[in-house]
Amino acid sequence: MVLGFVTFWPLGIAMLAWICWGEQMVEWWERNRSGFTTARMTRPFTASASTGNEAFEDYRRGELERLERERRRLEDEAHEFEVYMRELRKARDREEFDRFMRERRERSRGAQGEVSTAVESRGAHAY
Repeated sequence: MVLGFVTFWPLGIAMLAWICWGEQMVEWWERNRSGFTTARMTRPFTASASTGNEAFEDYRRGELERLERERRRLEDEAHEFEVYMRELRKARDREEFDRFMRERRERSRGAQGEVSTAVESRGAHAY
């Protein structure tokens, strides 16, 4: 604790406060935590909660419907983009695979040509 005061005094003060009052603070928090949550939840916001003002209710209903349409439009666009990216990846993978197969065939043809020339040259020297 002394080292805490020397190097970083706020840390030392926080440590001293926790040693002196830490248990009481935890007990106070446990007692009052339920009071905090119930005070916040006494009037939660819901779309069906009425304000009593019809003009405002019509406005709110219209805005919520507009936001819902916008949300659906954005979700549709996101889905279309995911499909587009999936197709791009598939095309890129197909191109890479085709390139690999083409290079593999070329290597195997080259290796077969080398083998056949080696066999021919060996056969010519054998006689």
